[in-house]
Amino acid sequence: MRKIAIYGKGGIGKSTTTQNTVAGLAEMGKKVMVVGCDPKADSTRLLLHGLAQKTVLDTLREEGEDVELDDIIKEGYGRARCVESGGPEPGVGCAGRGIITSINLLEQLGAYDAEQKLDYAFYDVLGDVVCGGFAMPIRDGKAQEIYIVVSGEMMAMYAANNICKGIVKYADAGGVRLGGLICNSRKVDNEREMIEQLARQLGTQMIHFVPRDNMVQRAEINRKTVIDFDPAHGQADEYRALARKIDGNDMFVVPKPLSIEALEKLLIEFGIAN
Repeated sequence: MRKIAIYGKGGIGKSTTTQNTVAGLAEMGKKVMVVGCDPKADSTRLLLHGLAQKTVLDTLREEGEDVELDDIIKEGYGRARCVESGGPEPGVGCAGRGIITSINLLEQLGAYDAEQKLDYAFYDVLGDVVCGGFAMPIRDGKAQEIYIVVSGEMMAMYAANNICKGIVKYADAGGVRLGGLICNSRKVDNEREMIEQLARQLGTQMIHFVPRDNMVQRAEINRKTVIDFDPAHGQADEYRALARKIDGNDMFVVPKPLSIEALEKLLIEFGIAN
């Protein structure tokens, strides 16, 4: 089983990218589990056709410790197994603890055991590497592969660079590696070329360039992935291509984060800072 964590700047499209990629893998016949690591509990919405998932923390609060696997996992599109960690009540506690509690409970209940016959476990992780809880998939070896969703915008690239620093920090202890950058296009000038260059300087690859298309929003409004909503659309093929590239990927590296000066130089070279 391959364990993959998706990171990136808040609002960059991690959950959308993850769910559409999972739909592509499911269409290929892969058995996938998605663990949402965001208190909003929206990491499985498109696979489940709505916010129909009771979170792990809510289940524990309501039912105590007597929880079974079926209480916290729902089956979604393509038989994807969907879990939402959830978080504390607003203003109380640490959201990172929800991730730790959820992953530990999944392990205790046998969600990763061989009899589950999982090909992939995906972790959709909130925002940047902001605390130990959010870094848990990296820190404790829960994920072996990291993919960073990025765009040609300065803050998205800055966040990607910071996440690479987190990967370097935990690479020796947890064995985690960077599998590549996924460019979720915002139609920035020279975006493809810039992210390809960023990937080269980090020592990795831009594994796929996902073009911007309103079909993604139309599918989301209908609470579906693009592959589920309009399987013949060109954007569905983009996510299928991304799924195939991840499935066949064999380039896993410890990245080489850039200095802020090098990052700004890259932006200037591609004319974004002018």
